[in-house]
Amino acid sequence: MVKEIKDSEWRVAITPAGVRALTERGHEVYIEAGAGVSSGICDTEYEAQGAKIVDDAAKLWDMAELLLKVKEPVGKEFEYLHENLTLFTYLHLAAAPELTEVLIRRKVNSIGYETVQLDSGALPLLAPMSEIAGRMAVQEGALHLEKVRDGKGILLGGVSGVPAAKVTILGAGTVGTNAAKVAMGMGAQVTVIDINLERLRNLDDIYWGKIQTLASNSYNIEKAVKQSDLVIGSVLVPGAKSPHLVSREVVAEMQPGSVVVDVAIDQGGCFETSKPTTHSNPTFVVDGVTHYCVSNMPGAVPRTSTFALTNATLPYVVLLADKGFEDAIITNTALARGVNTADGKLIHPGLRQA
Repeated sequence: MVKEIKDSEWRVAITPAGVRALTERGHEVYIEAGAGVSSGICDTEYEAQGAKIVDDAAKLWDMAELLLKVKEPVGKEFEYLHENLTLFTYLHLAAAPELTEVLIRRKVNSIGYETVQLDSGALPLLAPMSEIAGRMAVQEGALHLEKVRDGKGILLGGVSGVPAAKVTILGAGTVGTNAAKVAMGMGAQVTVIDINLERLRNLDDIYWGKIQTLASNSYNIEKAVKQSDLVIGSVLVPGAKSPHLVSREVVAEMQPGSVVVDVAIDQGGCFETSKPTTHSNPTFVVDGVTHYCVSNMPGAVPRTSTFALTNATLPYVVLLADKGFEDAIITNTALARGVNTADGKLIHPGLRQA
């Protein structure tokens, strides 16, 4: 496992518990020095469970058969990719054509956390980070509605005698439902829009009609967005690019100081005006509307995120380590659905379409 080098990415792909699970089964685990420090895990904790600490990232990449990360390779990591390597991490290749080409050219077997999919359609390795991103989206949106950050100067929940902020959430999946939970808990006026009417019925039942639900169509989206103080984009098509649900023209008609949080930015974003940002420079303004489009939002809370993520990934990591890439994907259909590239080919159907 290597230390992440993406801007402000402090999560790590394995915990001491994961190291113990692997070493107990006879596997050798190598970890780059200092990889877990920002998640509150020191090298000695890994070593106590049998891991070997490596100072040289390039050496670690070269010796790895199964390499665990949190985020996609960036920058100089491209040159470390090699044939016969199995890479297990978040990839989001639909929005990363250059990385896709490198993975294919170097014949890397890559599995994206975000594309591992159960028979039910659930995405078990995306879900924990979606929970965190959904909750953070409301926190960040509320923060950037403050006047000191060029927002409208609105308190999300309002106070007695003063209306609460209007929050619209595009998508009622894991991100959207968690965003709705937090926004409602803070006292906002919440509207959730989704194409799946059954999901909307569930939300209506859970919250006893305290959340407004709308069927997804261009009319409802446009009307709700224009009236909102905060809009959260959380639409996901597994493996594929997110659809642009909100046009540049609609954003231009939002009130100045409104805020957009595009959680779907990893997959290209669902606002036409979105572009990826980082924790060190998280926002930009288009037509007076603040856009928060950080592509690794859960990285800001690495202690929580690391343990939530690895709770979900560890069974798949053990399977890959025990059986190897080919036998693991034959054994586990959910893992097989997560394969992005293999043997110099683009495998995932959503990626081929993108």
